[in-house]
Amino acid sequence: MLSVSNLSVQFGKRILFDEVNTQFVSGNCYGIIGANGAGKSTFLKIIAGKMDPTSGHVHLEAGKRMSVLEQNHNAYDEYPVLETVVRGNKDLFSIKSQIDALYADYTDENAEKIGELQVVFEEMDGWNADSNAAAMLSNLGIEESLHHTPMSEIDGKLKVRVLLAQALFGNPDVLIMDEPTNDLDYETISWLENFLANYDACVIVVSHDRHFLDAVCTHISDIDFGKINHFSGNYTFWYESSQLAARQRAQQNKKAEDKKKELEEFIRRFSANVAKSKQATSRKKMIDKLDVSSIKPSSRRYPAIIFEREREAGDQILNVENLSASIEGEVLFKNINLNLAKGDKVVVFSRDSRATSAFYEIVNGNMEADSGEFQWGVTTNQSYLPLDNHHFFESDMNLVDWLRQWAKTEEEREEVHIRGFLGKMIFSGEEALKKCNVLSGGEKVRCMLSRMMMMRANVLMLDEPTNHLDLESITAFNNSLKNFKGTVMFTTHDHEFAQTVSNRVVELTPSGIIDRYMSFDEYMSDPKIKEQRSKMYNVAVS
Repeated sequence: MLSVSNLSVQFGKRILFDEVNTQFVSGNCYGIIGANGAGKSTFLKIIAGKMDPTSGHVHLEAGKRMSVLEQNHNAYDEYPVLETVVRGNKDLFSIKSQIDALYADYTDENAEKIGELQVVFEEMDGWNADSNAAAMLSNLGIEESLHHTPMSEIDGKLKVRVLLAQALFGNPDVLIMDEPTNDLDYETISWLENFLANYDACVIVVSHDRHFLDAVCTHISDIDFGKINHFSGNYTFWYESSQLAARQRAQQNKKAEDKKKELEEFIRRFSANVAKSKQATSRKKMIDKLDVSSIKPSSRRYPAIIFEREREAGDQILNVENLSASIEGEVLFKNINLNLAKGDKVVVFSRDSRATSAFYEIVNGNMEADSGEFQWGVTTNQSYLPLDNHHFFESDMNLVDWLRQWAKTEEEREEVHIRGFLGKMIFSGEEALKKCNVLSGGEKVRCMLSRMMMMRANVLMLDEPTNHLDLESITAFNNSLKNFKGTVMFTTHDHEFAQTVSNRVVELTPSGIIDRYMSFDEYMSDPKIKEQRSKMYNVAVS
């Protein structure tokens, strides 16, 4: 379907890809993974024809159509929403435009040409193009009233959905997507997961959403040491098998036969789990023919995120009474009553992300509520990772001096102690002397996590903590919070994070709160809760 031959990419002295030879087959979904800077997005640009490699070439099978998720959200601002989607099939839209132009200037000479084009148009299911595009938009939550609105006039988050519909439109033979779940809500991501899990063409995707990768991928394509290697299975299988292989490599004295049996048992166990999974489909027989020898350890570096508590909190953590907040007259949430218990791990969410951010800012004393009050337990000490952390990094201090601001003792102020915290977050050697005002988004989040570890709080608050992090950091972070003995409130678009960390779900709405002790998956799938959620948002709108 799509082949890559002798592909090399070099920027100055840095070699990103070195003589890569691989192919992508129809019917498979490939999740491209790799550390930050490994070249994931660069690789997608090259196979999409938007960037030239240093050497080598990419070949798409003759007669096959490729579609690429547009990254420039303003690229189609001059066109109506429905037309933007249809433009996703360039050949079909070109023929449609030719037919329209010939009809606009109709002559007897044009009649024959129109007839020829209409035959091709019908073979491409062109007469149903508008209705198919409208159905796609509706599935992605774009109301029919917006279908003929110019793209320039719709909300930025809706633009993302329109461009996603454009990429999916017309069932392309090869579908390429870079971070397709960004700015999508849980319901839309779930729809996309189900769509792709049953999609018979070739899909190549980069995503930091592990739940998404698990739901749609038949293969993981790992970029490491300038090469790309395909592994059968989804992300969780790749991660767990690579960790198992790494442990086995460390056990030098273990017999080869024992290692083989351990791997085979792991495969059998994972196979049973996949068979029971709701995402399992007929096209996802991930590991039926998996070769044990193909499982290899990864060279990834995982940060050591360990949250320890200076002291254990008492039973009273946080009490919130009748809390309400609005922005410019628009109600974000109101009449919020909440009592946080010791050991709760609460996923806090809302259809309006401004609501959750405002809630955290209020209970951290950074913003005034419209009404209501809150009180922290006297034995609590809190640590907060805000959505916007830029004001922490406005100085030109190096990272050692930056982190020293939160040291509590003379011992903690020692450089060797601070470098230890930074080293856990993969800032080693000279990297620990970087200026904090030149850091990338991911580096800033890792610094903020170092700060939180140093504070040793017994209550953690996290507003979209996985933003900007790579898969390795997200996985380590996720595991750390599962093991944390204190109390956590967090907001995330990472489904795996929400499901595996939380034991309680709190939803903030403009007409009140929904509060349940249950798993996130149970909450999102419960029909009674779905009905309640719909009513609470609709009442607020009306």
